[in-house]
Amino acid sequence: MSKAAKVASRFNITVPAGKASPQPPVGSALGQRGLKLMDFCKAFNDQTSKFIDGTPMPVRVISYADRTFTFHVFNPPTSYFLKKAAGLKKGANRPGHEKVGRVTVKHIYEIAKLKMEDVEKKGASMSLHALAKSIAGSARSMGIEVVNPSAGSVPASASEEKN
Repeated sequence: MSKAAKVASRFNITVPAGKASPQPPVGSALGQRGLKLMDFCKAFNDQTSKFIDGTPMPVRVISYADRTFTFHVFNPPTSYFLKKAAGLKKGANRPGHEKVGRVTVKHIYEIAKLKMEDVEKKGASMSLHALAKSIAGSARSMGIEVVNPSAGSVPASASEEKN
C-alpha cells in the first residue's frame, strides 16, 4: 500500500475473536467493497488468538481505492466486560426497576484500564476517572449495581453523592 492510496471507505464490524470467516458479517462487509476476505480472516484470527474464542471484537476497517485495507481491533464492548464481571448472561429487562447483578468499584476501574487503550487508539482524551464514571453509568443502565466494598454495602453512586 502506497502513501498516496486514497481512502475509499471506513466501516466498523463486530467479529467473534478467532472465528473470522468469509461468511457474514465479514464476507458481506468486505466482499461488497472488493477486499480480500481470506487475508482479513487470517490476519484477524492471528491478532485475536490471545482472546477467548467467540469474544465479540469491534473492528474498524479502512479500505483504499486500490482494494487494499488496514484494520484496527479494539477491546470487547464495555457491556461484555460488565456481564462477565457480574456473572450474567444478559442485563436487566427493566433497568432502574430491577437489579440483576453487582460489580465492585475495583471491577469498574479494571474495565476502565482496558478500555483506556481504545480511547487512546481513537485519538480521544479522557481521564481514567471520567471513563470509570461512564462505565459505572453503563452498569446502572444494564441493571447492574455498583458497590464499594470499603464503604460496606452502600452503592458507589450513593457514597459519591455524600462527598
